[in-house]
Amino acid sequence: MTAALMQLVQWLSPAFPVGGFAYSHGLEWAIAQGGLAGAEAIGDWIGDVIGQGSGRVDACLLAASLRPGADHAALAGLARALAAARERAVETEDQGRAFTDLTNTLTGTAHPPAPLPVAVGRAVAALGLPAEQVVALYLQTFAGNLVQVAVRFAPLGQTEGQRMLAGLQPLILRVAAEAVADPDAIGSAAFGADMAAMAHEVMEVRIYKT
Repeated sequence: MTAALMQLVQWLSPAFPVGGFAYSHGLEWAIAQGGLAGAEAIGDWIGDVIGQGSGRVDACLLAASLRPGADHAALAGLARALAAARERAVETEDQGRAFTDLTNTLTGTAHPPAPLPVAVGRAVAALGLPAEQVVALYLQTFAGNLVQVAVRFAPLGQTEGQRMLAGLQPLILRVAAEAVADPDAIGSAAFGADMAAMAHEVMEVRIYKT
């Protein structure tokens, strides 16, 4: 079990080359507009994305993908249908393709590309880890990427960013538990974050791909 957990941590690490650092999930636009001033506002925004937006959607897709006999092709189609903006689709497809290509090489599998939460669930299912643990660590990585966007772009200090991430842990654990308990209860209501992703598509000057 320890070796399997180490494998999961490696695959979800920022050092695993899926390019997560290149995507802001619309946060770049939200900060640039001046609507998110300071750590508290940014932490609330990230929390809404995890609790009510695409973070919850990813958690449910990942939980469903971890189930024995999961139809990963159907789940991949659902993930694409639930992408609320073009950049959201690009983000999950590009990272999912990179994750699949590398894990195929490392494990000798030949899976086709899939959106990131489905690709992760499909690969990690073979490790036999508790689903709630897998989903929580995935969301921790998801949140960590967004916190690093804020640290670089807002900007926030590293200590402030880590304090923000620690403050999100109870929410991450709750969303992970809920997703595993009922992955079919999938949906998003973080409309401001979705609109930020759409607005980011037409930013003339930007650092991040999304």
